Amino acid sequence: MDQAPPATYDGVETRLLDDDLVNFRAQMTGVATRADLDAYTRCVAAQYTLIRGYPFARHVRTSITEEGGVWVADAVYTISPELPRGLQTLEAEVVVADCAEQGIPTV
Repeated sequence: MDQAPPATYDGVETRLLDDDLVNFRAQMTGVATRADLDAYTRCVAAQYTLIRGYPFARHVRTSITEEGGVWVADAVYTISPELPRGLQTLEAEVVVADCAEQGIPTV
């Protein structure tokens, strides 16, 4: 029985759109589900939030495309010193620790 190749994390481009608005373009191959790419962007966003000196982030939107087995997520997050309103908020330290446990890179 053939097994799918393991997922690889092919890197992220980060663009600061405004003081508190950040765009991440993450790329992966060997993705099993969209959730794999969502987790990668969440991990990167959490680490970036900490690098910028903020404890919280909020997911704004993610667009995902796939072509020839290469998956790309175009995600936008806000970063903030206080817990933002909304359902898709991240406590950056907790998320980064979880990513380390799961073996998902953060940078």
